[in-house]
Amino acid sequence: MKVLFASFECYPFVKVGGLADVVGSLPKFLKKNKVDVRIVIPLHKKVDIGKHKIKKTDLKLLIPLNNEYIECYIWKGSLDSVAVYFVQNDRFFYRDEIYGTAEGDYYDNPLRFILFSRAVIETAKAVGFKPDVIHCHDMQTGLIPAYLKTLYRIDAFFQHTKTVFTIHNIAYQGLYGPEIHFIAGFAAYDFVPEKFEYYGKINFMKAGIVFADMVTTVSPTYAKMISTSSEGRGLEGVLAKCEKEGKLFGILNGIDYNEWNPETDPYIKANFNIKSLDNKEICKEELQQLCGFDISDVPIFGMVSRIDPLKGFDLLMKVIPKFLSEYNIRLVILGRGYKDIQARLQELQKNFTKKFKLFLEFNNPMAHKIYAGSDFFLMPSVSEPCGLSQMIAMTYGTAPIVYKTGGLADTVVQFNPQTATGTGFVFDTYNEGSFYNKLIETVEVYKNKKSMEILRKNMLQQNFSWDNSAMEYLKLYCKITNISLKVTKKETKIKNKSKK
Repeated sequence: MKVLFASFECYPFVKVGGLADVVGSLPKFLKKNKVDVRIVIPLHKKVDIGKHKIKKTDLKLLIPLNNEYIECYIWKGSLDSVAVYFVQNDRFFYRDEIYGTAEGDYYDNPLRFILFSRAVIETAKAVGFKPDVIHCHDMQTGLIPAYLKTLYRIDAFFQHTKTVFTIHNIAYQGLYGPEIHFIAGFAAYDFVPEKFEYYGKINFMKAGIVFADMVTTVSPTYAKMISTSSEGRGLEGVLAKCEKEGKLFGILNGIDYNEWNPETDPYIKANFNIKSLDNKEICKEELQQLCGFDISDVPIFGMVSRIDPLKGFDLLMKVIPKFLSEYNIRLVILGRGYKDIQARLQELQKNFTKKFKLFLEFNNPMAHKIYAGSDFFLMPSVSEPCGLSQMIAMTYGTAPIVYKTGGLADTVVQFNPQTATGTGFVFDTYNEGSFYNKLIETVEVYKNKKSMEILRKNMLQQNFSWDNSAMEYLKLYCKITNISLKVTKKETKIKNKSKK
């Protein structure tokens, strides 16, 4: 089976959010299951060509866009053993940021996404890779399924190609003026509500949903939520239709244990596992030192997050001052984002210099230290399609505190000291009272060392590997391509039914 991944970002080459982690991990696990998988992303300015040994090929593309032809060049690198193609066009991709600046999105983003979508299709032809499936990620690639069903519908190269469109966050849909429909090259008769048109505009995410052969999202609960008005963001009708047709699936993301593993993590002071949990205390002491805290036996609450209202910072700012005042706890937050929230956090730090440390940066080594050295992990997101941070936290024996939504509801089970079950702390109502009561509950659990030991062992027994998720995706690929999947104890084998 041949699968082509199309995405605007991919870790470790370039990352803005969790999308990059998924695209940087899932293909490697598909490769283990005998899938010939390759990736296409833009050659962004942030991509370090030298570090990743990316080489320019002699392949050039000419992409029609807005009454002109745009030259694109193909570069090639690898992610472990997975081939990665980079589409170079300095006019559209060589930017300081990926999607926009602090002032807002780049004004020509729709043109950038159109160019990249066409370039993905043309790259497959240029390198001679005839995919059984093109797996498209988020609205930046939403036009790819549409192109294959319209402009490329009679192209023999893609005669048997199917598409999967994955929604990582339905909040970002790519809603643009009707002129973009025609700049993209689509026919006037396709600008209708059943296809591209969305309240007089074009919606790139809707295009991906409507034209893809299969639609997935990043957790089972989120798949149900986006089919309703509570989370559908205006697309609930389209998604409900997909669900009714058996075309919508929720598959939980995984984490890459090569990157996040307390047994082998090079960034933490002491490695540990379920049999050497005492070493976690060494990591905690190091974190206290880095934050300028006194070394003491008090609960440490960590948070690694984009500083954004969606991540629960509105709720956090209402309760944290009171929590810091009334309880002997420590708090460390790492991240960047909304400037007004950052300013409020900086003011809070001035008021609690011995109890609260703020790192306004993206710092991967420090993130590892926070996951390993904290006792509890704050993640009160009001909306979270899947979330990786809660899984990473549990992998390091750090108990997440989450609101029951999306992937958080699918991965974190409320801890019960009486039954010795559960992996974290979950509040059902999104308000400050419910959240604050849950914070108090964690402090009470912390006082009971036996309960903390049980909780940590419960977390360390969880398995959030990509292996299970990769198999679920592989089953979907087989379903839409009519390629059979034969699983043995030793390996996964794929046969094309037409060759039996």
